[in-house]
Amino acid sequence: MIKNYIKAARLRTLPLSVSGIIVGSFLADFSIFKSDNGVFSNMFSEKNYWIFTLAILTTIGFQVLSNFANDYGDGVKGSDNNRKGEARMVSSGAITPKQMKFAMIITTIITLIIALLLIYVSFGKENFGYSILFFFLGIASIAAAIKYTVGNSAYGYSGFGDVFVFLFFGLLSVVGSYFLYIKKINVEIFLPAISIGLLSVAVLNLNNMRDQIEDKKNNKNTLVVKLGSQKSKIYHYLLILGALISAIVYVQLNYHSAIQYLFLVAFIPLIMNLVVVAKNIIFSELDSELKKVALSTFLFSILFGIGQII
Repeated sequence: MIKNYIKAARLRTLPLSVSGIIVGSFLADFSIFKSDNGVFSNMFSEKNYWIFTLAILTTIGFQVLSNFANDYGDGVKGSDNNRKGEARMVSSGAITPKQMKFAMIITTIITLIIALLLIYVSFGKENFGYSILFFFLGIASIAAAIKYTVGNSAYGYSGFGDVFVFLFFGLLSVVGSYFLYIKKINVEIFLPAISIGLLSVAVLNLNNMRDQIEDKKNNKNTLVVKLGSQKSKIYHYLLILGALISAIVYVQLNYHSAIQYLFLVAFIPLIMNLVVVAKNIIFSELDSELKKVALSTFLFSILFGIGQII
C-alpha cells in the first residue's frame, strides 16, 4: 500500500518543484554577499539553513499534495482511464478515492505545520505582518494544489493550469523564498522567477500535449486542447525561449563574470527538446520529454545560482 502512495506522489516531479526555492536561495545569498562585502558564510548561518530546509520541505509538500489531488480528481472524473505514461493509482483501483482523500488531508496538515515553522523561523515575532501574508500565501498554495483537478470548477479543466503553475512554481517560489531571507524584494529577481515559471509551464504543456486526445474526450479543456497541436508547439517554443531570454537579461543587468552564463549548459537539452516537439506526430512519444525538461529546469536552477555567487 505504501508503494502505491509513493507512486501517486510522483517523485520524479519533485526536482522541478524545488527549482524555484534553489534559485531564490542562491539569489538571496548573492544579495547578502554583495551587501556584506563578501561575507559568503552568511547564507550558511543556522537560521538560513533552517529557512532553506523548511522551504524545500514545504514546497515538496505542496507538490505531493498537488499530485495526490491530480490523481484523485482525474480518477473520479474518469480522465485517467486511458491515459498514457505512468499509471494513476485511483483510476487503476490501487488506491480508493476515499483513501486518497484521507492522504490529501494528512499531507495538507503536515505541509501546513512545516509552512508555519518556516514562517516563524523566518519572521519570528518581529514581523507579524509578513507572517500573516505568508500564511495566506500558504493557504492559497494549498487551495491551488487541490483545485487543479478536484471539484466541478477545477481550473485545470478550463485551461488555467498554465497560469497557476507560472504564478506558484515560478514567481511565488523564487520571489517568496528570496523574501524569506532578505525581507525585501528586488524587482530584478522577477526575471529568473519568470524563467523558472516558464520552464515549469513547459513541463505542464508537454504533459497536456501528450494527453490532448484523451483530455478532449473527457472535456478536460487544457490550453493545448483549446489551441490545437500546431499552436501548442509554437506556445512551447515561446516558453523555452522566453525562459532563456529572461535569464540572459538578468545576467546582463547584474554582470560581473562570464561564469554567470554557466546556466546555458542546461539549455542544450532544452533546445533538443524543441527539435523533438517540432517533429512530433505521435503524442504519446512526448512522455519521455517531460523528464528531460523537468531535470533541465532543476539543472538550470543550480547552474544559474552557482554562476551568481562565484
